[in-house]
Amino acid sequence: MNLKSIVSRYARGNLVLQIIVGIVLGIIVSMLSKDLAASVSILGDLFVKALKAIAPILVFVLVTSAIATKEPGVETKIKPIIVLYAIGTFLSAMLAVIVSFMFPTTLVFLESGSDALNPPSSIIEVLKTVLFNVVDNPVNALLTGNFIGVLAWAIALGFAMHNTSSETKKILFELSSAVTKIVEFIIKLAPFGIFGLVAETFAKTGFETLLTYSKLIVVLVATMLFVAFVLNPLIVFFKTKKNPYPLVITCIKDSGITAFFTRSSAANIPVNLNLCKKLGLHEDTYSISIPLGATTNMAGAAITITILTLATVNTLGINVDLGTAFLLCIISSLAACGTSGVAGGSILLIPLACSLFGISNDIAMQVVATGFIIGVIQDSMETALNSSTDVVFTAACHDENMN
Repeated sequence: MNLKSIVSRYARGNLVLQIIVGIVLGIIVSMLSKDLAASVSILGDLFVKALKAIAPILVFVLVTSAIATKEPGVETKIKPIIVLYAIGTFLSAMLAVIVSFMFPTTLVFLESGSDALNPPSSIIEVLKTVLFNVVDNPVNALLTGNFIGVLAWAIALGFAMHNTSSETKKILFELSSAVTKIVEFIIKLAPFGIFGLVAETFAKTGFETLLTYSKLIVVLVATMLFVAFVLNPLIVFFKTKKNPYPLVITCIKDSGITAFFTRSSAANIPVNLNLCKKLGLHEDTYSISIPLGATTNMAGAAITITILTLATVNTLGINVDLGTAFLLCIISSLAACGTSGVAGGSILLIPLACSLFGISNDIAMQVVATGFIIGVIQDSMETALNSSTDVVFTAACHDENMN
């Protein structure tokens, strides 16, 4: 069998099965040799960097093209998706409060090694950062992966070019098609990237350091799984009046698995856009809703912020009334929407929620340090939930519009 036929068979293969093989091989390599695992970790680094590099360009080109070439009378139906994003995030925060009351957890405070970190001091600061990101220099937004800024400039440019000539619109369309082909090529390399990421993760961390926080991790993971397999399906069912599980399972399989290992909603944007195309959704809609969801649809982040804050409260013996718990849900939801779409983005917003209970920043930063320790599991699950939910809610609104 020559090289060309091998490549051809790989290209036609089932991507999910290939990723599963990559996961298994990664675990085996990490168990056999840490040096070998360190060597193959470059595959994971290259994969994540490639996704992060192409994602801002893809979002900018797709959104600009979608708006500029949009036919008169065709609606993007983006408002219902934004409503679902907000409802899903808030209900996830409420669920996290309920679970924290039912299964209270505590922390072992560490000497914080996070002195250099600079978390926001108030919800106003979070909202101000979001607004500043909107008006960021477009070139800087592309370079730094500021997707709020990229999205804002793409929308503005799309509307500005809406009345341009058909030749210009054709060029935009062909440019978006070309960038999409590059993305499809990168996604085809996902099994190699996942292989490197899994090998590196298991070789470096194992599960020893996680045993101390096993109860906290179980509470976090169980809550996120409940949202993924119960809460989200219920929201989709009420929206579409159809069995939600085929859609939910597909999104978790095709989006959640990749997001779990890349640990970046931003890096998973190309994967989600490709999945939306596979599901036959309207490009005018998903080209906006997916990058928007990567920065605002943060159910997993709301869960992390809420549970770790209440774990801190329990550790310090602070009583929490229902009114304060409800206020925590609101703050967690708003803070989650300001979370950056990168690994560990939600952890830095925990001090903001802790300030609601008068917890000092010194203690809050120790909670941040704890968050980074359990991040191997927590952040992976959080990203998988956040990213797969973007497609679930986008597809749910598409199905409703088709009825």
